[in-house]
Amino acid sequence: MKPVPATRADRLAAAATAAELDAVLIGDMVRPGDSTPDAMADVSWLTGYRGTSGLVVVAPEGRWFVTDFRYLEVAEATVPGSFEVVDGTADLTKTVAGLLSEFATVGVDESRISVENHRKLADALAEGVTLTAAQGLVEGLRRVKDEVEIEAIAAASALTDGVYAWLEERGFEGRTEREVALAAEARMRHLGAEDPSFPSIVAAGPNGSLIHAVPGERKIRRDEYIVIDMGAIVDGYCSDCTRTLVEGEPPIAHREAYEVVLAAQEAALGEIKAGASGRELDAVARDLIAEAGYGELFGHGLGHGVGIEVHEPPRLSRRSDDVLQAGEVVTVEPGVYLPGEFGVRIEDLVVVTDDGHRNLSSRPK
Repeated sequence: MKPVPATRADRLAAAATAAELDAVLIGDMVRPGDSTPDAMADVSWLTGYRGTSGLVVVAPEGRWFVTDFRYLEVAEATVPGSFEVVDGTADLTKTVAGLLSEFATVGVDESRISVENHRKLADALAEGVTLTAAQGLVEGLRRVKDEVEIEAIAAASALTDGVYAWLEERGFEGRTEREVALAAEARMRHLGAEDPSFPSIVAAGPNGSLIHAVPGERKIRRDEYIVIDMGAIVDGYCSDCTRTLVEGEPPIAHREAYEVVLAAQEAALGEIKAGASGRELDAVARDLIAEAGYGELFGHGLGHGVGIEVHEPPRLSRRSDDVLQAGEVVTVEPGVYLPGEFGVRIEDLVVVTDDGHRNLSSRPK
């Protein structure tokens, strides 16, 4: 991951002041050997740190990064110089509690710290220090990507497109779903990805109706749809792309469903721009799918934000109150799923602009 601008912490400090917080605690106190990507995503965005144990305290007049002996050297090399790196090896909880002792009101994102660790920290705090909910404070700042972030996501998307091309050249008929998924992820790493951004989905025939199918030992057959959903991590940032493929000729009914999903996706893409709401965009695709008679077979939202995490705000769904901003990166992925028969999903990854979008997914649809 490239060096992180110190201005990110300054933006968080300003957001904390606006929320009437004296300081903000970011991260979680994970046990040795644990890996909790969700807890560390905000830490990574703020500091560039990629380890599994680390917490950040940000206040208007101070920045502290706390970790243990395993990551001190990494922290010294990667965390911006505006942070003081603190050794919490002896007792991470007490070390953090000590740093917080000078503040009255400390914001904590309760969605990113375990109940157990929240309780331990609360018990260790000095009298007069209060932990208060500050859910989504950093996540909100992460929504709009800077040029470096967009460059990384675009690189991850291009790499994923390359894997799709490679898979199509090799063919699918007679190969198991699991074989294709493992080959795809190996190819990602060969091309330079750090990891897949999530476990790759390869679901053929009737398994395509399982939205988050786990690739199994079923062999892929000719003339049946194959739903492949995958992404890669490049320089700390994720991509996400789905294509529904077929070798041969699918049944007419399957083709008709595909054309409906494609039309819905293209219609929604046509409405993507800054100022559009997640609920309205979802309705563009959903209404078209419903008019074609597949309304009950599109059960998930239209899309989601992508960045350090593969699922993050904003959300494009029937229940979303989010309004898109220029610089956000979102998926557009309508689908139709007939239980026990087949599934269709088509997903592009796009950057929102003031008057439209930039599509980062280049594979044909």
